[in-house]
Amino acid sequence: MTTDRFDPFVTRLDPDTALRLLRATTDGADDGELFLERRRSEVLSFDDGRLRTASFDASEGFGLRAVRGDTTGYAHSTEITEAALKRAGDTARLAVGAGGGTLAEPPRGTNTQLYSDVDPVIEAPFAAKVATLRDIDAFARDLDPRVVQVSATLAAGQQEVVIMRPDGMIVSDIRPMTRLNVSVILEENGRRESGGVGAGGRRPLSLVTDPDHWQDAVRESLRIAAVNLTAEAAPAGVMDVVLGPGWPGILLHEAVGHGLEGDFNRKKTSAFSGLMGQRVASPGVTVLDDGTIPNRRGSISIDDEGTPSHKTTLIEDGILVGYMQDRQNARLMGVPPTGNGRRQSYAHPPMPRMTNTYMLAGKEDPADILAGLDDGIYAVGFGGGQVDITNGKFVFSCTEAYRVKNGKVGAPVKGATLIGDGPTAMQHIQAIGNDLALDPGIGNCGKSGQWVPVGVGQPSLRIGKLTVGGSS
Repeated sequence: MTTDRFDPFVTRLDPDTALRLLRATTDGADDGELFLERRRSEVLSFDDGRLRTASFDASEGFGLRAVRGDTTGYAHSTEITEAALKRAGDTARLAVGAGGGTLAEPPRGTNTQLYSDVDPVIEAPFAAKVATLRDIDAFARDLDPRVVQVSATLAAGQQEVVIMRPDGMIVSDIRPMTRLNVSVILEENGRRESGGVGAGGRRPLSLVTDPDHWQDAVRESLRIAAVNLTAEAAPAGVMDVVLGPGWPGILLHEAVGHGLEGDFNRKKTSAFSGLMGQRVASPGVTVLDDGTIPNRRGSISIDDEGTPSHKTTLIEDGILVGYMQDRQNARLMGVPPTGNGRRQSYAHPPMPRMTNTYMLAGKEDPADILAGLDDGIYAVGFGGGQVDITNGKFVFSCTEAYRVKNGKVGAPVKGATLIGDGPTAMQHIQAIGNDLALDPGIGNCGKSGQWVPVGVGQPSLRIGKLTVGGSS
């Protein structure tokens, strides 16, 4: 949000001095900023009946950037002082050279606040957090005598950022984050299987430690583990697949989302490069990236360049209509930035990144979508995946999936992987459900060595001719 404050760093760095050094660094540049960050996080892990780990981390520092054309000079330091800023400016300045650039217009201001500024790290006493984890362990064991192991992790963090631009504009944001993960292992007749769920977002810690919330998480973990105890070997071959709503949108994120980030398209390394205005998906497919949803894990009031978060349409009724942009790539491509300039921390320069990426709902009843599946897989849970941005090829492992024949959901299957490529899969979408759901708040996205929190979502989908890797 827009502010005229320089807190929490004002006590060590005079704003006028910082602005003078920033202007010297960006003189003759196209763009640049001073990014200051302070971060705190705490993670507690309970495993096998006792507290296994408890960690607290605190860090702060600044990153200074000068941009000219497609060249970026970046320097950072944990020492927030005039001397350190001067040294960083001398380094970042090397990218500008003799200068000659025209400083880009600053982003517009905003007073929008998408989440509370309550610090979840100090919201509850340490003993209360440990007690919650102990209660989760006991509750799971009481519910099912087959439980042989319970793991639970509670995480809370807060990030404070201040961004100063050469024109004197200062914006700041306070970003909370909480998350609870529960995992159980069941044993029956000598066979062991696991099930786990997680949830969180930019919300108070009290919401994820509420008994109504964590008890539901335990029940769902037990359900998944029980399903896996009866799972058969997954089939292999080319077949149609129905994806459930919500978290299966991670496939959309990886196979399509990364390919719609501005830098890959400016450099023409994306499978979607040069396809603006063309059909890239089946009719009815509309994909958005929306960082403005309150309290969501991927939401940001402002991005890490100071641009207000946007709701950006990427694919509309199957036609490619937009990319996600930071300021540098937007300027070089002659389009407006979309509030997608994100960085992992002060030690990293920003780049185009997703926020909450999802597909809009269609009109079909999910039951009818399954009924139309003659021979295939119904996948409702996903684990890890990989994607090649240049061609969109992906591989995803299923954590919960079922065999479907003649429209009837049959036995659960284990070891299923989905293999395909994003552009082809999007063209083979046969049916779109009316049950759009967002994920529970567990997404992390990696790109060029940087990790940021994200959200995904989709309705139920039927996709034709995906390769299913299995063990039969």
